[in-house]
Amino acid sequence: MRILVVQVHVKAECVEAFRAATIENARNSVLEQGMARFDIAAQVDDPTRFVLIEVYRSIEATTAHKETAHYKAWRAAVEPMMAEPRVGTWHTQISPEGEG
Repeated sequence: MRILVVQVHVKAECVEAFRAATIENARNSVLEQGMARFDIAAQVDDPTRFVLIEVYRSIEATTAHKETAHYKAWRAAVEPMMAEPRVGTWHTQISPEGEG
């Protein structure tokens, strides 16, 4: 499993639009064969900050995800909403053991 953790900071006036666009992206993403999970979390003390946790079954699935129409639409929609560039870090699964 490959896990992408993305830190996102959006403009205050864009919070609701970002949430809606990201929920739609996540709904479509979990339908991908290589996607195990897509979580969205909002920071409790700052509603303009989000964490996206994307869990992929393989490295190839991460590449395939970036080629989907829904990802490309999401990226184009949310790019102007960003207060600063989003930052993603890759992780490997330790627990639970296994493939999901």
